[in-house]
Amino acid sequence: MTSTSNRWGPDQSVALLRILIGWHFLYEGIIKLYNPDWTSFGYLASAQGPLKPVFQALTAEAVIPWVDTLNWAALVFVGITLILGVAERLGALVGVGLLLLYYLAHPSWPGMPQINTEGSYWIVNKNLIEAVACLVLFYHPTGKLFGLSRLFSKKPATSKTKVL
Repeated sequence: MTSTSNRWGPDQSVALLRILIGWHFLYEGIIKLYNPDWTSFGYLASAQGPLKPVFQALTAEAVIPWVDTLNWAALVFVGITLILGVAERLGALVGVGLLLLYYLAHPSWPGMPQINTEGSYWIVNKNLIEAVACLVLFYHPTGKLFGLSRLFSKKPATSKTKVL
């Protein structure tokens, strides 16, 4: 006996993860874009770890406007691609890059003070977790299941058939 399965499964779960992470990125980008007082200066100036000089160099007066613009633009780009399910692999990859930069600016490594962080972490923090989730989205795109990619796909969406 066969039946068409329309139940919730791994693909639908990953699609929901994609949309929720996309919402998080889009919201963070929009908030930064429309807040005239926002700047990444404080976050970068208080950077820690082995890449501290690199992040602090980004706070130079001539550079920080570019850094701020690239930051919110990348956040909005990732958000839009993940929510809409179009160019989602590129969006997920950009998301991984951003989150790893955020993690490396303030790593939660043992013996390192936790400055500009929410909570207390030990090695693993929310940026690292979301970066790995974006990596899952990169390797398991779901736009053809639920997203604009489905509209542009030449193949119609098919349902899986299970043998009971």
